[in-house]
Amino acid sequence: EDICALVALYRPGPMAADMHNSYAHRKNGRQPATPPHPDLEDLLRDTYGLMIYQESMMRVAQEIAGYSMAEADDLRKACGKKNREQIAEHRDKFVEGSVEKGYDEALGKQLFDIIEPFADYAFNKSHAFAYGLIAYQTAYLKANYPTEFLAAVLTGSKRNIDKAGVYLADCRQHGIDVLVPDINRSELDFAADGNTIPFGLSAVRNVGMKVAEPILAERSANGPFADFDDYCMRVPREVLNKRFTESLIKAGAFETCGHSRGGLLSVFEQIVESALRRREEAAAGVQSLFGGSSSGGDGGGNGQTDDAGFDERIEVPDHDADERTTLVWEKELLGLYVSDHPLRGGEAQLRRAVDCEVSGLGDLQPNPEGGQQWVTIGGVVQSLQRRYTRNGQPMARFLLEDMEGSVEVTLFPKGYETAGEALAEDAVVLVRGRPDRRGEGETAFLASELEAFHLRKGPIPLWLNVERVELDDAWLADFERMLDDCPGDAPVHLRVGDSVVQLPESRWVNAGTLAGPMRELLGADAVRT
Repeated sequence: EDICALVALYRPGPMAADMHNSYAHRKNGRQPATPPHPDLEDLLRDTYGLMIYQESMMRVAQEIAGYSMAEADDLRKACGKKNREQIAEHRDKFVEGSVEKGYDEALGKQLFDIIEPFADYAFNKSHAFAYGLIAYQTAYLKANYPTEFLAAVLTGSKRNIDKAGVYLADCRQHGIDVLVPDINRSELDFAADGNTIPFGLSAVRNVGMKVAEPILAERSANGPFADFDDYCMRVPREVLNKRFTESLIKAGAFETCGHSRGGLLSVFEQIVESALRRREEAAAGVQSLFGGSSSGGDGGGNGQTDDAGFDERIEVPDHDADERTTLVWEKELLGLYVSDHPLRGGEAQLRRAVDCEVSGLGDLQPNPEGGQQWVTIGGVVQSLQRRYTRNGQPMARFLLEDMEGSVEVTLFPKGYETAGEALAEDAVVLVRGRPDRRGEGETAFLASELEAFHLRKGPIPLWLNVERVELDDAWLADFERMLDDCPGDAPVHLRVGDSVVQLPESRWVNAGTLAGPMRELLGADAVRT
């Protein structure tokens, strides 16, 4: 019942009548749950005297205005189609019907004034219960099987990068590690592996199902791959296509085999060529010059030579690409930063600097006076394109990505002119502007200002000035309890007179949660981050 009410309340119709706030106040006893008329008490008891469903409105029309079921359904259709002209036609009929049934004309007008905002779309109860049941089931799964649940929703959104970004952030918040693809652990799609979710092989760009399936079939039949050479000796020849293989390497699929991405990338073509040659020789029964025969074939063998004194395999260099290059590869091939993120460690700092996250732009309500509200958002600049207006003025278009999603941003000439060097690929920036609603729920962002945001990564220390309090046993007990209630990764510094003490790591806290209670305990000016 509670979930279904939420599904129905957060719709333009009930919200225009402020029912979402009234429902909360009535449910929690802050307002009386009084219906508009005592005759509606039984009808509206479950919803605290409010009409939040289309069915409620229909039953009120029958009870108070004498509507037939068919006429009440016509009223519902007018509401569902947001047809204000049809709604207006029903007003006179509703008021007159109320009077004919013996009610005051004022009651008829009052009730219709409540019904009219439903023209902005209200929900019917049958749909609310269908949606609510799914919400209940998925909430249960997420609460009790979070790794499996999040693996499933990542699989469902593997072609929708913005959605996948939101779920990836959710995994991080739940302490679930999403790993780069792993040739020996990944499944076809995202799958729970303990408290981790390896990236699905089929979700790697340029790979897909047709390449991933034979790789997994070979692994299932003959066990994990010992290294990249073993992989080349065993998988079908068509899987060793340069494009497929390079994509898997850049995505990190062979790191657990002991190969760095940069090192393997420099020699993989030679290793593939050598392995294919040895496979052909083995198939033809050719003996090694040094006395052993190469093992392997199309889909079998372990890729090792029988000769203990000579190894034809090519050594993989130990050097690796730098972190920025690695993240660029992940973004290109996985659509997401997985092993790390340019904003990782600075999420709280960025959150304090913006009005909303990128994923929340679509939920912003228009200003009462019309038009979208102006907000500040922040993130990493991606896919930067510098362009010119018809008047020859420079402007820019790029993707702005935070930890949960990305949005296309258009930066107009005035903002471009003042941005200067702050506008660059992979730069962390703040932009100010307004959402741009497009078709089918798509939202872009029109920006008039852009500035660099200097991210200070890592937890921000919490500084507490305790020189003005009496450090007796009772105070210390309260202080220790508050620390225990707010564990986290922020160091705590105590200033006592001229001395500064840093608490041990076991006493580090969630600074955002603890700051408020500490201000009450020590005073507003004694706490800073």
